[in-house]
Amino acid sequence: MTLTLDAATDRFRSAPDDHIDVGNGRVAYRRFGTGPDVLFVHGWPVTGATFRALLPHLAPHVTCHVIDLVGAGDSRFDRDVTIDLGQHVSAVRAVVDALQLRDYAAVGHDSGGMIARHAVAGDPRLRAMALVDTEQPQGLSVRFRQFLSARKIPGFEHVLAWAGMQRRLRRNRLLFGDCFTDRALLDGAFEEFFLAPLWHDRLRRWAAGTLLRSFDTRLVHELTDVHARITVPVQLVWGADDPFFPVVWAREMVQTFPDASLHEVPGAKLFVHEERPLEVAQAMLPALLGTRGATAASRTG
Repeated sequence: MTLTLDAATDRFRSAPDDHIDVGNGRVAYRRFGTGPDVLFVHGWPVTGATFRALLPHLAPHVTCHVIDLVGAGDSRFDRDVTIDLGQHVSAVRAVVDALQLRDYAAVGHDSGGMIARHAVAGDPRLRAMALVDTEQPQGLSVRFRQFLSARKIPGFEHVLAWAGMQRRLRRNRLLFGDCFTDRALLDGAFEEFFLAPLWHDRLRRWAAGTLLRSFDTRLVHELTDVHARITVPVQLVWGADDPFFPVVWAREMVQTFPDASLHEVPGAKLFVHEERPLEVAQAMLPALLGTRGATAASRTG
């Protein structure tokens, strides 16, 4: 059965298929498609809905397990939970176990890519990875450090949530304007799924601010060692104009994995998978399906 963009999007407007207890709140879970298992991990301040445009291109080929991490989207939690990167790493491992995934690939975007790498490195069940515009072992770019520095402002998350709901303000490069080449994509579904909940839901606003303030840069600097433990094929897909995670660093990062390649998407930024979903899906599918080596061999044969 064909999955349309409208149908995929509507699934995120409805209740999730399940909630998975990860020992520190409950992760929201949705399943799409058929075929080999693939787990999707989102970044900040979005949810699993960020993958909505990718799903129609992937669901005919793979089973997509999409989660909302604790504190985001339709997850269940209260202010007694711990919201930090380490807990998210543990949550991803708990999800893999709960779903009984015995042969799976992982897809991560933004800090979800870093969380996923720390969670699955060395897991013998891992088949492949696809990483989209995510942290790099060289450290934090100037643009990323500028954004993180704002977390020290008292009430930062409240100001960010309010500004995010002002169409002209959110397009400013110091807020969300650098996330897309086409800043009109900050409206519509992006506002509905990610910006409006921060403004209207005090609990989720608290969680978003807590995660940003607790951002542990040690996990970034440990990535070189983590990459050495990810021996499966890794496909990097990058928006070539991303100012947060520079593509020049991504080119260097390829060499830190035992088996990795990079696909650059010209004219796209941090949310390349929302700007150019078909190209991103086509770039990652060979790795997710385990056919990347076979495809390369056929080209050279």
